Amino acid sequence: MNETMQQPVTAVKGIGEETAAALADIGITTVGDLLMYAPYRYDDYEQKDLAAARHEEKVTVEGKVHSAPLVTYYGKKKSRLSFRLLSGRYLITVVCFNRPYLKEKLAFNETVTVIGKWDRHRQAINAYELRFGAAPETAGIEPVYSVRSPLTVKTMRRLMKAAFAQFGAHIPDPLPPALRRAYRLVDKQEAVRALHFPRSREELHQARRRLVYEEFLLYQLKMQAFRRIVRDGQHGVAHSFSEERLAAFLSALPFSLTNAQRRVIKEILADMRAPRQMNRLLQGDVGSGKTVVAAVALYAAVLSGFQGALMVPTEILAEQHARSLADLFAGTDVTLALLTSSVKGKRRKELLAELEEGAIDIVIGTHALIQEGVQFRRLGLAITDEQHRFGVEQRRILREKGHAPDVLMMTATPIPRTLAITAFGDMDVSVLDEMPAGRKKVETYWVKHHQFARVLDFIEKELRRGHQAYVICPLIEESEKLDVQNAIDVHSQLVHYYRGKYEIGLMHGRLSADEKEAVMRAFSENRIHVLVSTTVVEVGVNVPNATVMVIYDAERFGLAQLHQLRGRVGRGDAQSYCILIADPKSEVGKERMRIMTETTDGFVLAEKDLELRGPGDFFGTKQSGLPEFQFGDPVHDYRILEVARRDAAKLVSTTAFWRDEAYAGLRAELEASGVLDGEKLD
Repeated sequence: MNETMQQPVTAVKGIGEETAAALADIGITTVGDLLMYAPYRYDDYEQKDLAAARHEEKVTVEGKVHSAPLVTYYGKKKSRLSFRLLSGRYLITVVCFNRPYLKEKLAFNETVTVIGKWDRHRQAINAYELRFGAAPETAGIEPVYSVRSPLTVKTMRRLMKAAFAQFGAHIPDPLPPALRRAYRLVDKQEAVRALHFPRSREELHQARRRLVYEEFLLYQLKMQAFRRIVRDGQHGVAHSFSEERLAAFLSALPFSLTNAQRRVIKEILADMRAPRQMNRLLQGDVGSGKTVVAAVALYAAVLSGFQGALMVPTEILAEQHARSLADLFAGTDVTLALLTSSVKGKRRKELLAELEEGAIDIVIGTHALIQEGVQFRRLGLAITDEQHRFGVEQRRILREKGHAPDVLMMTATPIPRTLAITAFGDMDVSVLDEMPAGRKKVETYWVKHHQFARVLDFIEKELRRGHQAYVICPLIEESEKLDVQNAIDVHSQLVHYYRGKYEIGLMHGRLSADEKEAVMRAFSENRIHVLVSTTVVEVGVNVPNATVMVIYDAERFGLAQLHQLRGRVGRGDAQSYCILIADPKSEVGKERMRIMTETTDGFVLAEKDLELRGPGDFFGTKQSGLPEFQFGDPVHDYRILEVARRDAAKLVSTTAFWRDEAYAGLRAELEASGVLDGEKLD
């Protein structure tokens, strides 16, 4: 961004201190910020033939007043004005709310232009705007900006006009002419003009196309440049370990590895041997065997004379991982420790001292691992499980506990390719896309609420066979806003239904860590037969004996979450079932249920989830470090994203990009972002 664009917004004629303060509230402080503030929608004032207009579509109609206007008052200061309008061969009703003063102005046979929402069934328009006289010939597309009081959309349009007239000619274009020609992109000035003052939909489309490509290209350049700088300039831990001992560990495992596990282990070990820092994401569906892969990587780090850390989001999960790793390392001399917030006092002090001395090889823990006072002697590998549950900052603190340790992030949420490119463009990605042999697919059924009694009978059949069941509810207590069956109610319903034949447990987020732990332990030891729970079990304990997963109000969950919950069963040899209880009202809700019953492939579901929900919901934007793009949408604009990624990778690897004048604009943007100085959180 050049100096002109960096001037304070008060440099625009007509913007004083007061307006500048109001603009600062919506994030606009410089001339460049103002010119790049995109409208969130456009009003189209081109007249529409009502025969072609869809129900509830926004229309602009010109016609003559055909009846005396009628005003009815209701409530405090509320009113409804209606009159008949003859437009071409249509006689329609126009309704205006809270504008009684128009009654005096609307004369019979007068020409008016109405802008509003078309109600096809009632043959009426709910008017947003009413203009006297014929619609102007030039009436076209007008931008609508997101504003806060005291600013109005009208004010914003005026300010944009003033800013563009004064500074439009100074907008720098970072894209080199060769790239613009290759993709037939308009120049930046033209794109910004069409963004705020479009003459046609096509012009607007071309402007957006150009701005999306530039935004994605700059983002991918940052990713690729950062990746290159890290790789070239940072010396990580070059692990060297005994292949024989590692092979002995693998052959001692009580099961054989899948081909996918072998492939992923190979990729990770190659990264660990290399002198640069590993930065890898391991994606694997629920039950694909990520824990074993993590164990092999941790063992390699220990054989190399380093310590390993595994950070997980919940205490229950930390304990489970600690148990499964203790089993896997039973035949070795590896020392394991568990560090959670429950470890207190003397035991904690001892543990931290042992960790600092290097007496502990591998530590498994929750957020407690990143607290002050936790020091490692030689941290060589940091693993985070369910990485989307940790913020960028938390992951960074763990990394900084060692000197450039290798980093492995694991997730059971299959991430669609478009999002992986966006969020993890600077990482290598490994995928576990194969299930261990002998695992049966979980059969999934969708039933309505009124069939709940049949579901309870089905659960009882499974309980008689000695199996266990989960029943998941979205909320803990009644909420006035959401008519959702809550966990407490369902628990008492089940207690009443099974009348003491079976033990029913209850788990939710308001229980203390000790209480949750006690419930989960009782369930995993089969002292509780049915566990009623909120989603706190989503990432959690492995209970091979559980064969039924019932999800109440399933339409309230995203596909990714439903899939995670389903993955809690089907961990043993017996056939398992997932029953979705839902009465979705919307088409999207019904579609979600259908998809769940049709596929158990997490990656297929993830792509679908993305289409139905959008990327923000997928990760929880704030947590994941997923960028919020101003113009582009990684889901809908994925083709442009792919092209931008390819171009960025190509550019960063050429000498011309770092030297030639043609790329000076792109280099300036990179410098301004701080990437070249190594400033990137994750």
